[in-house]
Amino acid sequence: MTMDIRHFCYHESPIGPLLLSEANGRLLSLTFTKEGKKAKPGTDWIRNDASFDAVRSELDGYFGGSLRRFTVRFDLQGSPFQLAVWKALQTIPFGSVRSYGDIARMVGKPLGAQAVGMANHVNPIPIIVPCHRVIGADGSLVGFGGGLETKIWLLEHEGISPSQVHSPDQLGFSF
Repeated sequence: MTMDIRHFCYHESPIGPLLLSEANGRLLSLTFTKEGKKAKPGTDWIRNDASFDAVRSELDGYFGGSLRRFTVRFDLQGSPFQLAVWKALQTIPFGSVRSYGDIARMVGKPLGAQAVGMANHVNPIPIIVPCHRVIGADGSLVGFGGGLETKIWLLEHEGISPSQVHSPDQLGFSF
């Protein structure tokens, strides 16, 4: 059995350095800076910035305002429920939000809002699989793996102000 070589690079962004990892040409993870410290790669990962040209270009486009939908290849590993949640997240359009309950209903588990939150928490490719676009049923900005300030930055970048999020009726969807 051969082990896939995992490559990594850091990518500078307006929300801090992002640690990217990939294997076999597919993005595996995107990790935020935590408490002002860069995320650390795995001890067996090999730095190879050239492996990330497409991902970095799309991230730059997103942060620069010219890209609204990612097309990079990635590989998500998770339980069937997590994979269903992450697939549902990818249907949330740029500049829109959905509640945890909305996502739970989308994946056929109408009482699973809390489980959706747990799946969001372990999403290995935030931003590209846009878990930042998920909010509480009351319109509140609940937790985010990159920190609440990062979630607010990402939502504002997409044209959603925190005051709008607290007023779900203004966003054109129901809970």
